[in-house]
Amino acid sequence: MPSSIVDFKAVRNLPAMFFAQAEIFADKPFLWGKSSSSSDFTVVTWADAVAQVTALARGLRGLGIAPGDRVVLVAENRPEWLLADLAVMTAGAITVPTYTTNTVDDHLHVLSDCGATGVIVSSAALAEQVLPAAIASDSCRKLIAIDAVSAPADAPLEVISWDDVCAHGQALDDDVVAWAATLERDALCCFIYTSGTGGRPKGVMLSHRAILANCHGALQVLQMLGVGDEVFLSLLPLSHAYEHTVGLYFPIGIGAEVYYSMGPDSLSQELASVGPTLMTAVPRLYEVLHDRIRRGVERQGGRKAALFARAVSLGRKAYADPQSLTFGERLMNAFLELTVRRKVRQRFGGRLKAFVSGGAALNADIGTFFLALGVRLLQGYGQTEAAPLISVNPPGKIKIHTVGQVIDGVELRLADDGEILVRGDLLMDGYWGDPQATAATIVDGWLHTGDVGVLDGDGYLEITDRKKDLIVNSGGDNISPMKVEGVLTLQPEIAQAMVYGDKRPYLVAVLVPEGEFVPPAAGSDDEKTLLSSLNAALVNANEQLSNLEKVRRFIIADAAFTVDNELLTPTLKIRRHKLRVAYADRLDRLYG
Repeated sequence: MPSSIVDFKAVRNLPAMFFAQAEIFADKPFLWGKSSSSSDFTVVTWADAVAQVTALARGLRGLGIAPGDRVVLVAENRPEWLLADLAVMTAGAITVPTYTTNTVDDHLHVLSDCGATGVIVSSAALAEQVLPAAIASDSCRKLIAIDAVSAPADAPLEVISWDDVCAHGQALDDDVVAWAATLERDALCCFIYTSGTGGRPKGVMLSHRAILANCHGALQVLQMLGVGDEVFLSLLPLSHAYEHTVGLYFPIGIGAEVYYSMGPDSLSQELASVGPTLMTAVPRLYEVLHDRIRRGVERQGGRKAALFARAVSLGRKAYADPQSLTFGERLMNAFLELTVRRKVRQRFGGRLKAFVSGGAALNADIGTFFLALGVRLLQGYGQTEAAPLISVNPPGKIKIHTVGQVIDGVELRLADDGEILVRGDLLMDGYWGDPQATAATIVDGWLHTGDVGVLDGDGYLEITDRKKDLIVNSGGDNISPMKVEGVLTLQPEIAQAMVYGDKRPYLVAVLVPEGEFVPPAAGSDDEKTLLSSLNAALVNANEQLSNLEKVRRFIIADAAFTVDNELLTPTLKIRRHKLRVAYADRLDRLYG
């Protein structure tokens, strides 16, 4: 193993790993970010990062942030996010990342629940939601602003600029590397709050040990692809456990460069210009990329569209059974590799070793679409409570309908009812301030994931549903809403879906049409046209479902499910409990 790649099993803690790597890489590029006023990336070298982390950690101690204190971090993906996280931990405190999409009430819940003594916020826009929550909380009395932020003159809260905290720290001479060396591997490093798909978010307490165990497992998988000068493009929120581990601390451990994306709207351009070797994302991103590629090809039409369709068709066949290709098909496949697939890979920068999908279930049809085009896509599985990575498809043998095999260091077994149970160094220390929920989730050392799955003969795990989300109809049959919704949203006319039917004789659904959606007026010609289109899509979807799974009736949503209207989590998973409340009356009338 190259000396620039750490032994994650031997590393004491995350800041110590960072300082050791910085000594090796010194003035080499490390973090790349964009400002709101420029379209160009600017670089932070490893040496620059050490200087800022050192100054900020000293400054935090100077402000009275003590070991064990909780400091909330609210920022977009940018270099300062990582620098703040490392500085908080180096000072001995615990970072509590939260989503930039949180409401005032969401922030107040996190600040109050964890008893934060301070909060770091990146901009005035985000401070509009953070400030009222910080003022209302009982414990938070210091707000550190990366960009300019002001508070009311009478606010019981001190607002200090990032630059001032760093300047104060530069005037001190404490040995922060020595501080980092004292942190135990089992010490808590962060609380990551669950996304709230099923209720009020809980603070998952993660140790250095848990995240480093995840990084070790990820390294074993990456080594199958060959580890070199890796480049990550970071898109998912760093406040999410998935990106926090795989897109932040894993890159540090292998000495990678990290580019911070400005968001989904910039992604296509950034993929081409950055040329990442690795990227993690949630299934929704791959669905969007799939649709963009497909529509672009449809617009071109003619011979190009025909060749593209042939590349996908033969690629799917080769994925299912490479030996099934005839001699003529193998020749055609080789031709399509040069004329179609290579061009697709160039759209992603030309250096991509793998996309990794996690955070929710990836539709197998979307996955095989990318594999058919020669774009390696590895589906994995995890939970915040497991820091989060549990399993992933090995690059040499991808079974895209599964979430792969467990990573090194993870034990997994299935309970009698199919629930997935996990144990190992990756597990959380529990939920902050909630011993009852902790005891119900970790039993005899095993994490009860709440997910239901099956294992095949090769040890590949397939998730069939969330235990709590399973629909039990009036006949006592278990139905997977995740599967049904996946089939529905593969229809070109349907963008989003939520199925409903617990203790009912059949399934019904809330549907969001594809495209820019404005609900048509009741009884209008537009409504009749839309209903006809969605009915046709439902007929096609039902042909792929069993009788129990067929959706008999539907309603049209009032609006798309978004993060802003709180019907999606920040990682784009539907909030079933909120959708059921919002549409319960209309759905119940479908059974009348």
